[in-house]
Amino acid sequence: MTNSKNAAATIAKASASDEYAGMSAGITVYANNPLNTKEDTTSASMRRVLDVKDPMPLDTAVLRGDAFKGSETRSASRIQEIVQKDAILSSDSDYGAAKKEVIYQDVPTNGRWRESGVLLHITSLPSPYGIGAMGDEARAFMDFLVASGQRLWQILPLGMTGYGDSPYQSFSTRAGNPYLIDPLTLVREGLLDKEDLDRIPFGDDPDRVNYSLISRNRPTMLRLAWTRFKEGSFASMMRSFSDFREAEEASWLREFACFMSIKHLYSGVSWDKWPEPLRMRDDDALEAYASEHQDDILYYEFVQFLFFRQWKALLDDAHERGIEIVGDLPIYVAYDSVEVWSQPHLFQLDEQLLPTFVAGCPPDAFSDDGQLWGNPLYKWDVLAEDDFRFWVDRIRFQLRLVDRLRIDHFRGLESYWSVPFGDTTARRGNWISGPAEDLLEAIGNAVDLRIIFAEDLGFITPEVLALRDRFALPGMKVLQFAFNPEATSEHIPHNLDYHNVLYTGTHDNDTIRGWFEDWDPKEVAFARKYLGISDDEGIVTGMMRGAATSVCRTVIYQMQDILELGNESRMNEPATMSGNWQWRMRPGMLTKDRIRFLYDLTKMSGRLPEQQGDVPKPVSCIAAEW
Repeated sequence: MTNSKNAAATIAKASASDEYAGMSAGITVYANNPLNTKEDTTSASMRRVLDVKDPMPLDTAVLRGDAFKGSETRSASRIQEIVQKDAILSSDSDYGAAKKEVIYQDVPTNGRWRESGVLLHITSLPSPYGIGAMGDEARAFMDFLVASGQRLWQILPLGMTGYGDSPYQSFSTRAGNPYLIDPLTLVREGLLDKEDLDRIPFGDDPDRVNYSLISRNRPTMLRLAWTRFKEGSFASMMRSFSDFREAEEASWLREFACFMSIKHLYSGVSWDKWPEPLRMRDDDALEAYASEHQDDILYYEFVQFLFFRQWKALLDDAHERGIEIVGDLPIYVAYDSVEVWSQPHLFQLDEQLLPTFVAGCPPDAFSDDGQLWGNPLYKWDVLAEDDFRFWVDRIRFQLRLVDRLRIDHFRGLESYWSVPFGDTTARRGNWISGPAEDLLEAIGNAVDLRIIFAEDLGFITPEVLALRDRFALPGMKVLQFAFNPEATSEHIPHNLDYHNVLYTGTHDNDTIRGWFEDWDPKEVAFARKYLGISDDEGIVTGMMRGAATSVCRTVIYQMQDILELGNESRMNEPATMSGNWQWRMRPGMLTKDRIRFLYDLTKMSGRLPEQQGDVPKPVSCIAAEW
C-alpha cells in the first residue's frame, strides 16, 4: 500500500478504536534534531537532512551546570530588541517563527540572588491539534519568558495521564506523555504528512482540551508515524531508536511497553482485571505474549523514543535561552501503573494484589470528607532494605529531564494519611510514620539536594518542618493563603523568608481574579489594605506586585494570573473528579503589553537575570558515579 492509502486505512480503523480512553490511571535521549526549519520535508533528500545524524545520549552530554555556557547577562537593550522585532509572537499565524539568538548567564547556587518564573503546563500551550505540545508554541513561550525577564518555567509531571486525565495519576513513573509529542515536528521529520493531520479531529475548542477525543486520535496519529517509520527510509533515526532501546529496555522501557500493549489488547482496563496469568506475571504467559505481540510492544517503545527525542531538543533550546525547567514529582504511584504491576512487593497489597490501604488527606476547612486519592501506599520497610533504591532511581531519572524538582506532598514523607481500601471518603484514615530522614539521606547521597524543594502545604506539623529544614529544602508559600485579618498566616509577606518559593497560586488554586471574586470578602479587603492595592492598580497586579517585592528568592506566577483570567481557566480543583487539567492558553495572548508588564514588574523587584551580577555555575545534580 502507498503511504496515503496506509494513512486512510489507519484513520478509518481508528474510528472503531479508543486506545487510551477508559484507562485508569535512567533516560538516554537523542537530540541534534532541527525542529525550526520551515521547508517542505516530504522528499527523501529533506528527510535525510532532518534525520538525527549524531545521536548523543544524555548521560554523555554536558551536565546541567555546563549547559549554561555563557557568562554574559541578558541586557535590557537585548530585551527591548526582542520586543521591537516581534520575537514574541502575538498571533496564531506567527507561531513557529525562527528562533532568536538569546544571551544568557549561569544560574547561581549561592549568594542572595533573586529570580522569578511562570507555572504553565505544556498541555496548556496553544496548538491547532487539540493540546499543547513540545513544538513551536513551546519555543514561543520560552521567548516570552526571556523577553519578560524570567528564568524559570515550571511544569506539571511529564508522565502519561491516566485516571481523571491527571498528570499525577500516571501509568509509569518514567514514560513520557505521548499527548505532548508535537505533530508538526513529525511532519518535518517525514513521519507524517500535513494532510494526515488535517484528516484527524483533535478538537476545535481553543480554551479546553477534549481528552476523550485526544485519547482516541493521538494514538491514531502515532501509529501512522510508526507505520511510516517501518516502511520509510530513516536509517539514521532507526539507529538512534536501536540505541535508545539498547540503553533503556532493561531498566524500564521493555516492561512499560509490554504493560501498555497488554492494556491496549484488553481495551484499557486496569491490570488487576487482566487474565490471571498476565495479572500475576506468570513467566510463560509473559514470554508467549511478548513473542506474539512483538510489533505492538515495539510501537510503544517507539512512542517513548519520539517523546524523549523531542523533550531533549526542547530542554536544549531552554538552556540556550537561559531558562531552567522546574519539574514536579508526585509522591505516590498510581495503582494502574507498570510499577505496581511489576513490583507489587513494594506496595501495601493483599494476596490478590489489591490495595489494603490507600493514600489521601484528612478532612479540613476545604473538604469535610478529606481527599481520597486512592494510590496504593508504599511498604517503606521493604523499600528501606535496599536503601530506597526505587525512590532514588525515580529522583535521578527526573533530574536527567529537568533542572529543579518539586516533591509533591512532601509532608507524606514524614507521616502519611492511610485510608482503608474500599472506603468512599478519607474520613477513617490515620497518620502513619513515614521514612523521613532515612529516605532523604539516601536521596542526598545520590543527587544534589539544592535543586529540590518541598511542597509543604496543607496540615503541616513541627516534625514536617524540622525534616524539611534539616535537609535545607526550600518550602512553598502561596499568597492567596496569606490574608486572614489577624495577620497570623505563615504565608503573609512579613512571615516569609529568603528561601521560600512563593506562588501567587498553584495549579490547585483559584486564579487571583477568581480568588478576588469568590473568596472571603474580609480576607480580600485585608489583602487590599495590607498590600496597598488601589482600584487603578487592580487586585491581580497588586497581588503579583506583593509577591514580586517579597523577600523570597524565588517567585512563581501562574500564567493565568499574568493574563488576568478568572476561574474559568483554573487548572485543577482538588477533590473533584472531572473538568480538570483542561485549560488552554489561546493563540495571541503573549502580547507586547504582557511582556512589558511582566518585565517592568521583574525589573522593579530586582529579579532580572542581569541584575544578579556574576554568579558561579551550578554543580551537576547527578552524583559522579551515575
